[in-house]
Amino acid sequence: MTQRLQGKVALVTAAGQGIGRAIAEAFAAEGSSVIATDVDESKLEGSRSAKRLKLDARSTASVEALAKQIAAEYGALDVLVNCAGYVHHGSVLECSEQDWDFSFDLNVKSMHRTIKAFLPGMLEKEAGAIVNISSAVSSIRGVPDRYAYGATKAAVIGLTKAVAADFIRQGIRANAICPGTIESPSLEGRIRERSQTTGKSIAEVERAFVERQPMGRLGRPEEVAALAVFLASDEASYITGQAHLVDGGMAL
Repeated sequence: MTQRLQGKVALVTAAGQGIGRAIAEAFAAEGSSVIATDVDESKLEGSRSAKRLKLDARSTASVEALAKQIAAEYGALDVLVNCAGYVHHGSVLECSEQDWDFSFDLNVKSMHRTIKAFLPGMLEKEAGAIVNISSAVSSIRGVPDRYAYGATKAAVIGLTKAVAADFIRQGIRANAICPGTIESPSLEGRIRERSQTTGKSIAEVERAFVERQPMGRLGRPEEVAALAVFLASDEASYITGQAHLVDGGMAL
């Protein structure tokens, strides 16, 4: 193992499963002291992380309290990875006010909360990498029935670029990762839900997801994690404010 993150302290949200879990595991394997957080603390069991903590990324008070706790125990973060998210299915006509507000609160405002809480420590030592999980379904590509989701993930790209521009001369880098369709418990749940609501078989619904990727397969969480490791490492020291696709050609 290359130990590209040796000595770095990293916090990952939604680290209990899927992309977040894969990133936390990859960071730990590369030598990072990982603080793995999830709203469901039980999902963090078995993680290789240095610390496992419950965190509701929708609670400003909880995020601020965690920032104080981490600062006392570890000092400033070297890396912040924002993975918490939710996929709403439907067009504008199927999107209620509650759907819209929940999607933006979890997918976008959660990142606002964590960045605002942890960035001051990074600024004090004039170093830090922020990695936000966006999506190929965003300002990059429109996909049917992803109205609220696409809007939130476009906002994540804008948020990332703004942070990068504001603090580029203070040693802070911020990048977004834009996955295509990735194998995960979340996707499995959406496939089951679509099967129930449409009357199509599980295999039919899954095939529709696979066919969106020109490579003809779903992505693996580990493939997203590999990019996150690079962006968090010093190898990416000249890269900031960008949306990085790992999408099997979905955006082509």
